[in-house]
Amino acid sequence: MNHFPVPPAAVTTTAAALSTDPVTLADLLRVANTPGFDRWQEQVRRSGGCSDPIHLQGSTVTRDTLTGQVLYSYSTESEPGGRLRVACGNRRASRCPSCAWTYAGDTFHLIRAGITGDTRKDVPENVAVHPKVFATLTAPSFGPVHNQPASGRCRCGAHHADGDAALGTPLDPETYDYAGAVLFNNLAGDLWRRFTIRLRREIARRAGLTQRELPDHAKVAFGKVAEFQRRGAVHFHTIVRLDGPGGPETAPPAWATVTLLDDAIRAAASWVRLELPPVGHFPARTLAWGQQVDVQPIGTDLGSELTEQAVAAYVAKYATKAAETTGTVDRRIGERAELDKLPGLPAHARRLIEACWDLDDAYPDRMLARWSHMLGFRGHFSTKSRRYSTTLGALRQTRADFRARQERRERGLPDPDDAPEGSTLVLAHWTYAGHGHTPGESWLAASIAQDLKTNRDTAREAMAELDHEGEW
Repeated sequence: MNHFPVPPAAVTTTAAALSTDPVTLADLLRVANTPGFDRWQEQVRRSGGCSDPIHLQGSTVTRDTLTGQVLYSYSTESEPGGRLRVACGNRRASRCPSCAWTYAGDTFHLIRAGITGDTRKDVPENVAVHPKVFATLTAPSFGPVHNQPASGRCRCGAHHADGDAALGTPLDPETYDYAGAVLFNNLAGDLWRRFTIRLRREIARRAGLTQRELPDHAKVAFGKVAEFQRRGAVHFHTIVRLDGPGGPETAPPAWATVTLLDDAIRAAASWVRLELPPVGHFPARTLAWGQQVDVQPIGTDLGSELTEQAVAAYVAKYATKAAETTGTVDRRIGERAELDKLPGLPAHARRLIEACWDLDDAYPDRMLARWSHMLGFRGHFSTKSRRYSTTLGALRQTRADFRARQERRERGLPDPDDAPEGSTLVLAHWTYAGHGHTPGESWLAASIAQDLKTNRDTAREAMAELDHEGEW
C-alpha cells in the first residue's frame, strides 16, 4: 500500500528527483513502510509540517477529584518511536518555513490590530482614526555599493538584473567601512531607543508642551521590525501612532495630526547621535541614522495608497527573516576558524563577519563575535510599545486554548468553564527526547507542509473571489 502523502502519480517523479540522493530515498522508503507511519504523518500534519520538531516523551492523566475516576490518559509509549513530535516554533523561515508562517501570521494580526483596532485582541476600534504613519529608518553609507538606481545604470557602468549577486556588495571592498557597518548594526537598538525618546520631545515641542506635560495630552505607540538590506546593514520599519492621554481607548487632541507626526519623526531621526570613543587603533566614531527617512501616512484622508493590509503584510514578511538573507549563516559561529568550513559564504558577508571578530576585543561588552552570524546585530527583530496592540504570547495562548477546547470535546472531558473549580486533576510528566527528522522524514514533512500551504492558498483565493463577487 502506498503511504506517501502525495498523489500516486507523483511517487515516480519523487523517486526520480531523489535518485541522486540514495540515502534520502532509502530512508524515505523505510519510513513509509514502518508500522505506525499513518500516526507519524498525523503528528507531522498537526505540527504544520514542522521541519525540526521537538520530540517529547511522557504521559498525562486526568482524574475526577471526587471519585478518583480516570477521565483520560495518554502516554507516548504507543506513539511511533515512543515519542510525540510538536512544532519547534522557530520564527526563522530559513530554519522552519511552516513555523515561520505561523509566526508571520501572528505578527500580521498583531500589527494590523494596532492600525485598525480589534476588540477580540483587546484593541479598541477607535484607533483606526488615530493619526498613524509607516516610517523607515535606514543605515548611513559605509561606502558605495552596486545597486539599481532610477537611471538603470550602476556606478560601475552595468545594468544589474534582479537577483544579481553583485547587488549590495561594495564597488571597492578595500575602502568599504566594514567596522562601521557592524558597529552600526550592533548599536542600532541603542539608536532606536534614543530615537523614541527624542520623538516624544519633538512631538511635545510642536504641540507647545514640555516633554513632562506630553503624557497628560497624548501617548505615542509603535510597532517595528528590523530588516537587513542587501549590503548587510540593518534598518527599521515602524508604525507610529498617536493616542489620547488614556492610551488607545481615548481620542488624541486636535493638534495630533499626521503632518505633525511626520515632521517630528524626521526631526528626531536627524538629531540622534551615538558617540564612540577611540579604542586602541580603532578611531572615534559617530553613529547616526541614514539620510533617507521615509514616512508615509496609513489609511488617512491624505490620499495615501498605503493600506493597513499592505503595512501588516510587509512587517510580517520581514519578521521571519534575519541576516541570512544577505548570504550569511543562520547559526552562531563558535570560532573564527569555522569560516573556512563555509565555502559558499559570499566574500562581502565573510568580511562583515571577520570585522565582528576583529572588533570583539576592543568592544568586549558588545559581544560582536558572538553575534557575528548576525553581522553584529543583537537586537530583537520585532518589538512594540506596551499599548500598541496585543502580544504574540496572547495570540499563541488563544490558539492553544482553542485547541485545548477541541481536544476536551473529542475526549468527552468537561469544559473548565462549566465544571466546578477543582473538579478535575491533571497529572503530567514530560521530558525532552531530541528534535528533528531523518533525511526521509524531512522530505515527507516538507511534502506535508507544501500540501497544507497549497490548501491554505486555495482557500484564500476562493474567499477572495467570493468577496470580489459580493457573495461572501
